[in-house]
Amino acid sequence: MTKKLDHTGAVAHLSRVDRKLGKIIAKAGPCGLQPETTQSLFESLMEAIIYQQLHGKAAATITARVKALFPEEPHRIKTRHGVQAGFPSPEQVLAATPELLRSAGLSQNKMLAIRDLAAKALDGTVPTVREAQKMSDDALVEHLTSVRGIGRWTVEMLLIFRLGRPDVLAVDDYGVRRGFAKMHGMDELPKPKELLELGEKWRPHRSVACWYMWRAAEMKELAEPGATAKKAAPKKTGAKKRAGAKAVATKRAASGKKKS
Repeated sequence: MTKKLDHTGAVAHLSRVDRKLGKIIAKAGPCGLQPETTQSLFESLMEAIIYQQLHGKAAATITARVKALFPEEPHRIKTRHGVQAGFPSPEQVLAATPELLRSAGLSQNKMLAIRDLAAKALDGTVPTVREAQKMSDDALVEHLTSVRGIGRWTVEMLLIFRLGRPDVLAVDDYGVRRGFAKMHGMDELPKPKELLELGEKWRPHRSVACWYMWRAAEMKELAEPGATAKKAAPKKTGAKKRAGAKAVATKRAASGKKKS
């Protein structure tokens, strides 16, 4: 049985170096970030590809259909969506025709991405979990983003949720950026480069910081980015000034008519 991660030290560090984050931590409670341990990297990435740009229910339906194409696959895996039937092996994916994979509801691009993922799992580009544990975060990003359809964000989610890497700051993640903006009362989401610089003080526990940014994004008591700007909009548009100027012009016009 895999030992659960203890985030006590990370929480103490983050609360000490960032008072605003400390308040979020106090509201959200203990960090519940724990890596999944039963999926291979191939399975985790295959699931990620299917879920890209889809609502959860639609993606879950297509995932189930893909798995149903391979009824001979007996194993079951634990995912963030619960215990489910296992994914086909890389060999099974490559042996299947493109038409068969498409019949499950996969788009052309996702079908091609899954086939490329399978090929790269077999040639060693996609490492096993044991091999990945010996690789740096940057090395894994470099290897895995060579797979069609896999970008840096997908690899960062893998690093956090599958491999349990402690110091990953997902600066392109919308939820992380939104949580940061809400925590600081910002009118706009921070740019990735800005967030990377501001998050330096969270090292070496930036994965836990991300988890709390996601919690901050969910907090209804925190104002949404842009809320202040929306309230101030009438003042900035100068609507009242324009209305006043129009009234003055009307009076002057009326006065001119009386004189004539």
